[in-house]
Amino acid sequence: MPETLSRVNRRKERIGEVLPSKMTKTIVVRVERRFRHPRYRKVVTRFKKFYAHDERNEARPGDRVLIQETRPLSRLKRWRLVQILNRAATPAAPELRLDEA
Repeated sequence: MPETLSRVNRRKERIGEVLPSKMTKTIVVRVERRFRHPRYRKVVTRFKKFYAHDERNEARPGDRVLIQETRPLSRLKRWRLVQILNRAATPAAPELRLDEA
């Protein structure tokens, strides 16, 4: 019995940044992967985009999120939003200066 319990939740998880998107209940997450090049030994950065399901439309562009692999939800969506780790800094509104008029 303990063997089956350990296999239950072996779904892949990724941490990435939400990209701007106009879709409803769907977010696009850019995940960074860094590795050393096999021949040249230089650190290489690669990015991959994942489409994830966001049921409550709570993630905003720039947020750092945790996504988890799930069953296929549509043609492109195979991931779902688990948690928002860091919120993006909201840009401050420009101050209105009356003396420059």
